[in-house]
Formats: sequence, C-alpha cells, structure tokens
Amino acid sequence: MFQKIDVNTPIEQINQFAQNTLVEALGIRFTEIAEGMVKATMPVDHRTHRPGGILHGGASLALAETVAGLGSMLMVDMQGSDVKGIQVSANHTGSISRGQVFATAKIIHKGSQTHVWDVTIESESGQLISIQRVTNMIVERNDRK
Repeated sequence: MFQKIDVNTPIEQINQFAQNTLVEALGIRFTEIAEGMVKATMPVDHRTHRPGGILHGGASLALAETVAGLGSMLMVDMQGSDVKGIQVSANHTGSISRGQVFATAKIIHKGSQTHVWDVTIESESGQLISIQRVTNMIVERNDRK
C-alpha cells in the first residue's frame, strides 16, 4: 500500500521516498513543499546533459513532471487515489551547462479529476531556463491484481 504523505511530511522523508527511481537517478532533491507549491533542485551534469554538454530538455521535462506530480500527491488521499501525469508542454527559454537548476511548481487549477500546474525552472543566477505546464489526472487507486 502507498505511504501517506502530506505537506507536514519532512522533506528528507519525501526525498527518501524517491530512492531507486528516475528522481534519484537524475539527482533531483525536493527542497520545499506547501499546499499548492513544490520546489526542487536538479544538478546539471553528465546525468542531465544532452550531447554538446548542455541541459537536456527531457531532463527539464522530468523535473517539471516530478515537482507537479508530488504537488498533486500532497493534495489527494493517496490511500484511495493515484496521480498520473497526462500532459506536459514546455518552452525552453535558456540553456545551462553546469551547476544546478531550481524548479518551482504552483497549482493553477485544482479540480476533482485534474490538476494543472505551472512550473518554472531557473539557473542559480535566476536565468529562466524553461516554463512548463503539467496536467495530472486523479484516478481511483486499483491495487487489486
């Protein structure tokens, strides 16, 4: 069964929850959570580079879906529901070759079946790297085999 998490769950516990997943493989670390908002960092290094040595757009998409997904998980009863990312769109507005990027997800629509998030990804200096919109579907959990 799924572990219960909410905005009062310690950040370190949430980061441990992401072990052995793509989140850990990309070095994504959650840094702040609140109702309707999630922040995380991701290194820009060999794990997240595209050929040519800059941040891969797909890594940015993974970061955006990760913060928006956690945000939705924090807003629903995960004992009876599941969160599925169903759409991501992105405008990559800058590039970065090293350091870290910082993602902030903010809810803009909280319906009973869908959540829509705006996600901004910035460099350490505050340069806008990517703006993304993520839509999550809230579905009934079906753990029966």
